[in-house]
Amino acid sequence: MTEENYMERAIELAKRGRGYVNPNPLVGAVIVKDGRIIGEGYHAKYGDLHAERDALKNVTESPEGATIYVTLEPCCHHGKQPPCTDAIIESGIKRVVIGSADPNPVVNGHGVKILRDAGIEVIEGFMKKECDALNPVFMHYITTGRPYVMMKYAMTADGKIAAKTGASRYVSGEESRYEVQKLRHELKGIMVGIGTVLMDDPKLTCRIEGGINPVRIVCDSRLRTPSVSYIAETASEIPTIILSAVRELKTGEITEEDVKTSGSETAIRGERLLQKGVRIFNYPLKDEARVDLHEAMKALGKAGIDGILLEGGGTLNESMLREGLVQEIRMFLSPKIFGGKAKTPVEGIGVEDPKDAQLFTWKDVQIVGKDLMVTAVPQEGDTCLQES
Repeated sequence: MTEENYMERAIELAKRGRGYVNPNPLVGAVIVKDGRIIGEGYHAKYGDLHAERDALKNVTESPEGATIYVTLEPCCHHGKQPPCTDAIIESGIKRVVIGSADPNPVVNGHGVKILRDAGIEVIEGFMKKECDALNPVFMHYITTGRPYVMMKYAMTADGKIAAKTGASRYVSGEESRYEVQKLRHELKGIMVGIGTVLMDDPKLTCRIEGGINPVRIVCDSRLRTPSVSYIAETASEIPTIILSAVRELKTGEITEEDVKTSGSETAIRGERLLQKGVRIFNYPLKDEARVDLHEAMKALGKAGIDGILLEGGGTLNESMLREGLVQEIRMFLSPKIFGGKAKTPVEGIGVEDPKDAQLFTWKDVQIVGKDLMVTAVPQEGDTCLQES
């Protein structure tokens, strides 16, 4: 086997942690001695052993003098687990091959320095592109403090997300819908607008065996989410957050005491939701009765939500795009034609000239059943990459 094979194995191991390690990164590790793999591991669950310690736990013989291939720079600080640099040094490993640098300022470069100071040979940036591809969510979250937002939608070949009646079940095929359930498992949060809640009363859960339910987030400026809706009724079991823009309430997370003090009709609706177990984050814009999405994203980041699957309708999608808060688009293109006047993935007033369009780069195209699953990211310098 080659060094590339060992790192490829570490990458495959890392992927096993998808959906379970958030907001930590996906990391895999392989220990090789005399041309043989003697131990391997990965970060399996938030709070559990990191990949390096997991691999060392699984060695079949002494790792002294061995090489460890790890997809991300080993941590060097105490968190839920002790530093992996300590474990590597104590093990007698003499060579460390690293894929991605850790952008966390607590770790970045420090882990490498500690290892080298201990007399260990360190190779950096090995298969960097492939290792970086494991953790776009973590990389964005740790550097911005905001969730990585993936806007997802299914549309017909003529760009419709529903028939003219509003009926949208099902635009895409069964295989595509399964891919969406996998995304719900992998990303920490799922976000919709109030229109979706009022029209569909959705569950917004992950419906695959062993899957993790995402934190449900509703953009609902006037707290119109019915207290008898499915997401409200199950909020004590599945974490649910409403982003509101109520001027008569304080800015930030709202408590029952806050809404009782206000006494307005909107506050009363909020009180009912809070009693069901819903959390309310109130961030009104200064001049409009809309949610300040930038402040709301910061608050969600502080709440530990590192990634969001945006399943909004056209209005919420347009707002998130306009504010530069979308990092990726995942579209499922169905070989169907609806025709007529029907909803599209992005509404709003639109651009007046093609030259004003927001620009994206195709990243990946896959055939999923009878559909195409297309991934796109904003072009460098476009509005969708603005940071605040």
